Amino acid sequence: MKESRHGKPLLVVLTGGIASGKTAVSDQLAGKGVPVIDTDRIAREVVTPDSPGLQAVVKAFGPAVLDDNGNLDRAALRQEVFDDDSARRRLEAILHPLIESEARRRIDQHDNDAYVLLVVPLLIETGLFADADRVVVVDVPASTQIERLMARDDITREQAERMLAAQTDRQQRLAAATDVIENDGSLEQLRQRVDRLHEHLLALSSRRRNRSTRNP
Repeated sequence: MKESRHGKPLLVVLTGGIASGKTAVSDQLAGKGVPVIDTDRIAREVVTPDSPGLQAVVKAFGPAVLDDNGNLDRAALRQEVFDDDSARRRLEAILHPLIESEARRRIDQHDNDAYVLLVVPLLIETGLFADADRVVVVDVPASTQIERLMARDDITREQAERMLAAQTDRQQRLAAATDVIENDGSLEQLRQRVDRLHEHLLALSSRRRNRSTRNP
């Protein structure tokens, strides 16, 4: 990770496997006034009807990826890139720069905050935001993810296992982490762990701003 400019808020990336509890963590921090930027939401926004992003996707994959109302048919697009690495790379080459550009525009709106939380579920897979100051991984055992997925999406164990297999290995995520939130207990335990993380990030931000003040 590259060191951020002095005086700027910490850029904190939150990631984790599917059904790990990223939303619970980001919601709690948002409740404390931390600005939260979710790249999944941005990914949907950059392909709204008539947007340059959607036009580029249609140019690359054809009008079959649109539904009858001119919206992106995500199921059809997934079918286009499923098990096709070259198609997936073409899609990423279109979307990732748009997502990163919009995310950074929003980050720049929060210069007076201690830190900005950027939610990037596929951080390891995409390689984006390598300049983050901290990488927070929400971690749970695979068995817990499977149980949560089965309950949340009403799917079979086999389907849940396939969804996990399609993501980055748990150990790869942990290897990239500067901070880990274990989410294998109760909601109260999670709340306490997030509180401790928040205080830690505030302290880091304060120290960096103090260094910047002493060394303008």
